[in-house]
Amino acid sequence: IFKFLGAISVDLGKDRIKPYLPTILTPLYRELNSTYAEQDPTLKNLSQEIIELLKKLVGLEAFSLAFSSVQKQANQKRAMRKKQRALQTVANPDIAARRKLKRHKNKAETRKRKIESLRPTYKAKRPRSHALKDLAMVE
Repeated sequence: IFKFLGAISVDLGKDRIKPYLPTILTPLYRELNSTYAEQDPTLKNLSQEIIELLKKLVGLEAFSLAFSSVQKQANQKRAMRKKQRALQTVANPDIAARRKLKRHKNKAETRKRKIESLRPTYKAKRPRSHALKDLAMVE
């Protein structure tokens, strides 16, 4: 997809690409700022190359305006998701409690896996299933 975006931008040229610049930059920006553990470095390099290509193609000023608008939009979405999550915690405390229990359970599992990888002789006890009944609140 990134190669396609680069080819289309070169094919359209300087003047016809400007209206589509924010649309093209959105996935590139998302790939550059992603913090996933299993991120592909070739994909990150490719997005950086296409950004440099676009910078040369449309000029620094037009590119900067489009890039800053994409950045601003991404930050607004992130803030909105965070706000909705906080509101959901207040509105639906039972769902929030279930999510919190699940998170703590996953954290304990991760800790056990990490200990096992550091000390191969150690075997941590593991629960039998990850069903919803395991996540139910105990009264």
